[in-house]
Amino acid sequence: MAKPFGSTSIAVREAEPEPFYRQLFARSGFGFAALDAEGRIIDANASLLRAFGVASFADLPPFTDCVSSKDRPAIAFAMRPHLAEQAPWEVRLLRADGSEFWVLASFIEPPALPGEALSPAMIVQTIDVDERKRNALELAERESRWNHALESAGQGVWDHDFARGDLFYSRQWRTIRGLRPDDPIDTSLDTWIQTVHPDDRAHVLAEIAKQESGEASFNVFSYRERHKDGHWIWIESRGAVVEYGPDGKPSRIAGTDTDITEHKEAEERLAQMSRRLELALDISRIGVFEINLKTSDVRWDDRMIGIYGLDGDPDSETWERALHPEDRLKATMTVADGIFRGQDFVNEFRIIRGDGEIRHVRGRAAPYVDLTGVPRLIGANWDVTGDVRLQEELKRAKDLAEARNDELEAARARIEYTALHDHLTGLPNRRYLDATIQAAAKAAQETGSRLAVLHIDLDRFKEINDTLGHLAGDQMLVHAAGLLNALKGPDDFVARIGGDEFVFLSTGSGGRNLATLAEAIVDAMRKPVTFNGHICRFGASVGIASLSGAAIDAKQLLVNADLALYRAKNRGRSRHEFFTSDFQAQIIVNKQTADEILSGIEQRRFLPYYQPQFCARTLDIVGVETLARWDHPTRGILAPDAFLKIAEDLDCVATIDRIVLEQSLADFARWEAQGLGIAKISANVSSKRLHDPELAHSLRTLDIRPKSLSFELLESIFLDDCDRTVLENLAEMRRLGIDIEIDDFGTGHASIVSLMKLSPRRLKIDRQLVKPVSRSPGQRKLVATIVEIGRSLNIEVVAEGVETPAHVAIMRDLGCDILQGYALARPMPADAIPDFVQRQEWRSQAGTVRDLQNEVRRAIIR
Repeated sequence: MAKPFGSTSIAVREAEPEPFYRQLFARSGFGFAALDAEGRIIDANASLLRAFGVASFADLPPFTDCVSSKDRPAIAFAMRPHLAEQAPWEVRLLRADGSEFWVLASFIEPPALPGEALSPAMIVQTIDVDERKRNALELAERESRWNHALESAGQGVWDHDFARGDLFYSRQWRTIRGLRPDDPIDTSLDTWIQTVHPDDRAHVLAEIAKQESGEASFNVFSYRERHKDGHWIWIESRGAVVEYGPDGKPSRIAGTDTDITEHKEAEERLAQMSRRLELALDISRIGVFEINLKTSDVRWDDRMIGIYGLDGDPDSETWERALHPEDRLKATMTVADGIFRGQDFVNEFRIIRGDGEIRHVRGRAAPYVDLTGVPRLIGANWDVTGDVRLQEELKRAKDLAEARNDELEAARARIEYTALHDHLTGLPNRRYLDATIQAAAKAAQETGSRLAVLHIDLDRFKEINDTLGHLAGDQMLVHAAGLLNALKGPDDFVARIGGDEFVFLSTGSGGRNLATLAEAIVDAMRKPVTFNGHICRFGASVGIASLSGAAIDAKQLLVNADLALYRAKNRGRSRHEFFTSDFQAQIIVNKQTADEILSGIEQRRFLPYYQPQFCARTLDIVGVETLARWDHPTRGILAPDAFLKIAEDLDCVATIDRIVLEQSLADFARWEAQGLGIAKISANVSSKRLHDPELAHSLRTLDIRPKSLSFELLESIFLDDCDRTVLENLAEMRRLGIDIEIDDFGTGHASIVSLMKLSPRRLKIDRQLVKPVSRSPGQRKLVATIVEIGRSLNIEVVAEGVETPAHVAIMRDLGCDILQGYALARPMPADAIPDFVQRQEWRSQAGTVRDLQNEVRRAIIR
């Protein structure tokens, strides 16, 4: 192998003259390589080595391997001996890193020179054309893409190079006109202009003159040209000057032609449609509007402006300002809803025109999004005032005719209805009931079926009337009527017979479960009702009587149901009772008892009994509770169970309370004088007493020492719904130094909210909660919770029903302040109190501390 250029030592080089080709390599700026007969590189100059990125030709493979695989066939052909002297070849050479670069490669067979031992078989000269070649390829690619884009867009390209006399027309340009690629084209203006529509020729010539004179460097115009098959096509021509001559005039103009026939035909169809629409809108006087929902810009046509009576252009608020105030909310909500749902909608409203005239307008609109993505609303309005007025006139005429025809019938029906119905509730009245029950009784006699009467009376209705007024009472009656109607079956009849009394008539041979029906009535009536922010609670008592077959007597049924109702009210109200044969005897007894109560009040036979109360820690007596008793002439001392309900019916409970209270204060004064150490007395006060406007005045007439008297709120007094009278009475009690106690706490008679609002001095745990504490851990926890509530609110806790020593110990350990019950003392008359206090017998009865603890322990273990 020949030695590389530049590697021979100086001594050798002086002995052996340097080959000629090396002198050529050293002096040339091109790349040179010397190849042996097998194509191996035996020498290379620095330019070639730099192009390949190597330091020595020894790092290069055979020359054919230095050529890209894409060009190797061409190189193998070019290196043949008889072709070596041909023109240079454009090939891609391959670097060691795989990158390629373009060169012009020339192959030379050097002659053998005398005196040169090293003579290569072939010399390769390379010229770097990589950048130029890549630019040319990129330009060709761009031109190809552009041509493809124009072709796919249906645009024909033309190029008029006047300087060279070269006129070019693309294939698509020919296709637009129906020409084949090889069809000849007469490019003279005179010939071509004849293919242009006569109406467009002058226009086309003028536009061409603008371009050729340089007046317009870029020009766009449309015209009609005859297709090869004879029909006219619309062409849009776009041309631009791309080169100018030395005289400053255009020397080359290029552009595109586009077939816009379909577009023009669509425009014509649209124009025709627009003309028809415009004519229709003119005839129908329909105004059109459009709103840009993004910018609120509005556009109204002249008809819209005329409908609204405007002088100038509308703005975004014109429509809403014109709306009649009564229609504004509905109309604007209709528009907002249609836009939100993205659906077309119809709107009807009145407007007040600029001249003040009120007109009726109907509209239809639809939201849409235009091609630029802007949301818009388009619609139409038309004046329908004439139609509306005509419809109103027709309706008035029709209504008048119907009113006149129905007037006599309506008057007769109103008179009959008024005569047979209650004006407040709309239920049948007593007259209607009498007629109905007679007919029902006759039908039941004939069929042998059962006829039942339920006489219903509302409980505590008078309290609602007295405290909240007759308007509240009327509302409760209407509510009760609605409940009864809801429970009425197809064969039933409901009537209001006066005041707060109703009759429910149940007919039919199938019958109904009367007890279930009555319970449903009672349950429905006891549910609370709200009136003006007040919770109204009432109930119902029901008396039931029923007969069947020939024995039915309508009037007697009503009497029997009334007797059953009386018994239901005497037995506690909010319940039902069936008529039985012993009713009359019971009525006689109740009437006798009522007379005796009134006589007892006159004779002051109602007196106080006292049950002592004890400190839970020391068992010292701290007070007494006053209990009403009746000293009956023949039956002895009677508890309130024997007379209270009848006394309530007589409305004389407040009188009895006053008699007992006055006597209690006198007894208390006597005990103080005797030094018995009884710190206070407590007395019951009823709900009706609290609602008495004269209570405060009555209390001020009594000699009451502050903190010596407590009032226990006995009944279900709804302190969350107190009226003004109750609040004033409670305030007066506090001013007089009378303490307030809550009785029966824990059974639903009082609530935590009531405690916080009322702030009583004491609360009494009901005996029902105290009794099980000795055997029930859960009950002890409940009582402990109540005690904790009292302690947190700074309220003393009194335990009622303390009946065993175990109760004494447990309630003391749970933290109760005061104990009361049979384990310590039973109720007794006033004369027995001094002796009881002095003997202190309750201490021994309560047991020793150890006995108490053992009993509690046994009770818990059990």
